[in-house]
Amino acid sequence: MPAENPSIDAEQVLAEQVRAAVAAGRRVAIRGGGSKAFYGNPVTADAALDCTAHTGVVAYEPTELAITVRGGTRLAEVEALLDEHGQQLPFEPPHFAAGSEPGASTATIGGAVAAGLSGPRRPYAASVRDAVLGVRLLNGKGEVLEFGGRVMKNVAGYDVSRLMAGSLGVLGVLLEVSLKVIPRAPGTLTLVREETLSGALDLLRRWSRKALPITAAAWLDGRLHVRVDGGEEALAQTQRIVEGLPLEAADAFWRDLREQRLGFFAGDAPLWRLSLPPATAAEATAGLGAGESLMEWGGALRWLRGELPPARVREVAKAAGGHATLFRIGGGEPPADGVFAPQAAVALRLHRNLKRAFDPEGILNPGRLYPDL
Repeated sequence: MPAENPSIDAEQVLAEQVRAAVAAGRRVAIRGGGSKAFYGNPVTADAALDCTAHTGVVAYEPTELAITVRGGTRLAEVEALLDEHGQQLPFEPPHFAAGSEPGASTATIGGAVAAGLSGPRRPYAASVRDAVLGVRLLNGKGEVLEFGGRVMKNVAGYDVSRLMAGSLGVLGVLLEVSLKVIPRAPGTLTLVREETLSGALDLLRRWSRKALPITAAAWLDGRLHVRVDGGEEALAQTQRIVEGLPLEAADAFWRDLREQRLGFFAGDAPLWRLSLPPATAAEATAGLGAGESLMEWGGALRWLRGELPPARVREVAKAAGGHATLFRIGGGEPPADGVFAPQAAVALRLHRNLKRAFDPEGILNPGRLYPDL
């Protein structure tokens, strides 16, 4: 189901704009729908590179469980197309826009991959990086490069395409992305039970050994929410094990969690995102003095709200074997060393080498990922 070529070659226009920026020594900020402009460090640029005209489905054959779309295509449009064929993106990406319906959300598929953010399904299906099969990108010299393939059986060689997931545009402009898709389950059920955070973590660890069809789990305000997908028998069996009550309007709960529209996320307090080993005890972050907390991903993702000292938050996350990101700055200023956990010397050197290889003049989204990158 390929899309017709647009009358104006948006790809060529973007390439010419990048080459002109290089020639003039100007830095550019890559712009899509703007729904994730809050994420990452501030960009110091001389001009914007608008990618929203580069749209359309390039290839989609449902039986191949893969889709290729241009980077400026609305995320909601891609999800609606997949839904028509009983399929979905495995990583359940957030939109962070006015809505997730076609025409309402400004989020683009290129922005979803560049941000590398996954929703509640991530630990049970795939991350953004796991789902990327191939990319077509524009590097910092105005050259068009291709990596990977469009279907799973054609992906071979160095997995350069997956470097683009979470790179926030510092390596290149995503012109096209090819992604794995998965079938929608025949049924879904969300169960809720009263639990402490420690109790919830213990239950999730025990249930993980039973191979239950869990596709999302979240703890908030003393309640553990568990979503399971499958046939009628699988749902009934899981309900007997979980012993929770069915949640009405479950779709709205998971959507509002993914889009950060729950009450927990309201207000201007800084929002910290801690990526931790799932077995990390609830007490590990108790000494930080966070006003509120929320757990997702079977314990692997912890959200904290409040004016917390960045160095201390990062120290606690590192001690537990993870890392911390200042996801939303709130009303203050970002830390001097950036919103992401500082990299060790070796890792930072690799980042800089990759940046020089893809963007030797450093014109693409300077500082967005790390202040000096």
